[in-house]
Amino acid sequence: MKKDYILRWSFFFGGLMILGLGVALTVKGQWFGVGSWDVLHIGLFKQFGLSIGLWSIIMGIIIITIASIGLGEFPKIGTYANMVCVGLFIDLFNWLIPNPTTITFQLIAFVAGTCFIAIGSGVYISANLGAGPRDSFMLLMVKKTKLSIASARTIMEVVVAVVGFLLGGPLGIGTVLVAFSVGPIMQVTIQYSKKLLEQNLQNVSVNHG
Repeated sequence: MKKDYILRWSFFFGGLMILGLGVALTVKGQWFGVGSWDVLHIGLFKQFGLSIGLWSIIMGIIIITIASIGLGEFPKIGTYANMVCVGLFIDLFNWLIPNPTTITFQLIAFVAGTCFIAIGSGVYISANLGAGPRDSFMLLMVKKTKLSIASARTIMEVVVAVVGFLLGGPLGIGTVLVAFSVGPIMQVTIQYSKKLLEQNLQNVSVNHG
């Protein structure tokens, strides 16, 4: 049982690390725009002040509350770990990765970052230890509307980006890329990660049965 627990947490933190790397890479390639949620956070900052980071936290709290009520359950410990660890990983990789000096390298960083965001999200969600605020809301949409993960994520990203743009947030081609690509990649990654985790859990059970 202890090894099962360790394996799940390894998937969870591994996914968060990949997710943090992805966000850091998109920041490095920000010439092409920012992710949907960052469009919203910047728009809220322009309209109401405070800070972009604080709006990220405020929106996270609001979304967790809505998702918890909608799903009828309290957030798991992983949800809180997500809020803290992703930020730490973003700062770490942002510090480690040098700033791209050309548009070509910014494009490579942005595309790679978008893929890593989707892959990391799928890996950590498969551990079932608690989704982050925005992914919790996506899972609520899937449960209530019977949409696929790809559709729910895409709709959420597009709506958030449009609202953020109307509030004055920056919208770029990169924002569109994130909105329409993260969901489909996540759907594949979650399915693959769940199978891989289940296979490893079965191997642990057999070896210690």
